[in-house]
Amino acid sequence: MNRLFSKEDYDASKSWGILTSIDLFNCNPETLRDAEKIKEYIIELCELIDMKRFGEPIIVRFGTDPRVQGYSAMQLIETSCISGHFAEESNSVYIDIFSCKFYNQNDAIEFTQKFFDAKDVESNIVLRGKGIVKN
Repeated sequence: MNRLFSKEDYDASKSWGILTSIDLFNCNPETLRDAEKIKEYIIELCELIDMKRFGEPIIVRFGTDPRVQGYSAMQLIETSCISGHFAEESNSVYIDIFSCKFYNQNDAIEFTQKFFDAKDVESNIVLRGKGIVKN
């Protein structure tokens, strides 16, 4: 995992937002194949990181290629969006959380890993639009 950003770091950077990409491997296959569990994850994640959801999560299962077949999900939030891709063949989950409102990245990573019972996790955190916000 790379550097986590504090609220002070975020404010000082004058960034547009924070992107946290979470890649999970060796997940619980039942959880990532269950649309209701994915919806539960999205709602609980938004509550945890204090994001205001805009509408209900969009969760669709598709794909003819077994390598990428599975659910994809999107949740609009007042400050941007959360997306996820759930690869059934490899029992992998790929989550992106982007928000111009600060949130605790470590809380999001730990919650996501625990929810999907992932044995391995990789994450990347990027400040987007660094220095463009003028106060």
